[in-house]
Amino acid sequence: MAEIVRMPKLSDTMTEGVVAAWHKNVGEKVKAGDLLAEIETDKATMEFESFQEGVLLHIGVPKGGTAPVDSILAILGKEGEDVSALLTESPKQASAPAPEEPTKSSSAPTPATPAPQVIPSNDSSSDRVKASPLAKSIAKDKGIDLRSIVGSGDGGRIIKKDLDSASSAQSAPGIQFTASNSSHEVSISQMRKTIARRLGESKFTAPHFYLTMDINMDQSVTARNVLKNNMNVAVSFNDMVIKAVALALRKHPAVNSAWLGDKIRFHDYVNIGVAVAVPEGLVVPVIQHADQRSLSDISATVKDFAQRAKDKKLQPEEMQGNTFSISNLGMFGISNFTAIINPPDSAILAVGAIRQEPVVRNGQIVVGHTMTVTLSCDHRSVDGATGAAFLQTLKAMLEEPLMMLV
Repeated sequence: MAEIVRMPKLSDTMTEGVVAAWHKNVGEKVKAGDLLAEIETDKATMEFESFQEGVLLHIGVPKGGTAPVDSILAILGKEGEDVSALLTESPKQASAPAPEEPTKSSSAPTPATPAPQVIPSNDSSSDRVKASPLAKSIAKDKGIDLRSIVGSGDGGRIIKKDLDSASSAQSAPGIQFTASNSSHEVSISQMRKTIARRLGESKFTAPHFYLTMDINMDQSVTARNVLKNNMNVAVSFNDMVIKAVALALRKHPAVNSAWLGDKIRFHDYVNIGVAVAVPEGLVVPVIQHADQRSLSDISATVKDFAQRAKDKKLQPEEMQGNTFSISNLGMFGISNFTAIINPPDSAILAVGAIRQEPVVRNGQIVVGHTMTVTLSCDHRSVDGATGAAFLQTLKAMLEEPLMMLV
């Protein structure tokens, strides 16, 4: 008997899925455990294995198509079996796939007065051109061919301003412009939909405030070089920031919290979400219990997450459970910025580039390494003094990195 394979719920926030690829065609045999399709969720693209056996009789969602959770993804059964009854029973249907090529459309408003346009003409008789006497006089003086002008007056009559515009266009010889008001639209991915929804809710629901601090990174630069050259331990500055943040959260549990409407949840564990840019948008894999991990362990975990994020191999459970998030744009040369809180966290740290600049040390102007960080806080659960105290601890950790290595 034919069985329906429904669109699976592959993450806790998934409401619909996009079929990124089919690995079986209609008419092919499918065994339990065979890779049936790749499903793009709001967080990642997941491989979907069949739990049933049979012949693939029907594909309910074409490649690139979108369908809600629990709708018909496919139907498996015996070869030649009639599935029309099953199809009529299901109320949920898939939407058509996005077009392969962007759809071009013109969104520019039409001006009240048409701009002069150059048009071809095979008419050699100038007396057929409708133009005002003044326009004819100007055209004669400036050597403008009236047959190349579209008039904006009554009945297409050429008037003075048409000649003024044409004169301006001809005043820059050798420069040609292609007049185009076209644009294009592309369908957004499930990931981008979720980013827009969640961060929109965060920005316009949580009252954000921002605290910015400069940190002297001279000792962190030295410590990193020692670890690399003397101990053969390669860690990034971002790894050091993650470790310092995790330890600072231990001392300031109010920042390691979540607003729940009528209560605040204070987490007894420290899970750091690390923002990773991918072509479709942004994913935030989570380093579990970051405060208990070594720098080398954090470094290896972050590298693994970054590679698997680009390969779309992250699992939904690896992007859940964050208690605090970090967004680092320093590698792009960004000195400082503000980040939107990643729900349900109460705060997120934006990390800028380490830059060399003149600083005053012991009354002398020297070259120092400075990094600017900005803490975005949800004022419902984190007060200004609480956030400032957290940043002071973070600053102390990074300015004396031995504090987090002991």
